[in-house]
Amino acid sequence: MLFRSTFSPQWTAASGSGGVVFFLQGISYANSDAMDASWGTAVSSTDTLLTANDLHEGPTSTAITLAGTPAAGETVQFRIYRDISDASDTLTADAKLLGIYLKYTATQLASD
Repeated sequence: MLFRSTFSPQWTAASGSGGVVFFLQGISYANSDAMDASWGTAVSSTDTLLTANDLHEGPTSTAITLAGTPAAGETVQFRIYRDISDASDTLTADAKLLGIYLKYTATQLASD
């Protein structure tokens, strides 16, 4: 099974100026997999506040690499966060995450 996904955040801020960076990671679990496994590599979406209290739709991230080996019927979890220590995160106010678009494609590959 080939799994490919990307995300883009929807967010706003009540005031301020600058950019915000949201990160997303994912993991796939099969039955009886350890729940303390490491998350996949984080991907990011960087956007700039244009107008306070308006809806902002961040750009689409690069492909998300899930930790684990995703297969049909498995549980997939995602976590999203903002890291204000990132050099591109310069927003001078709290960012309010409203939601995310999660686009994914799952393809069953034919076996020989």
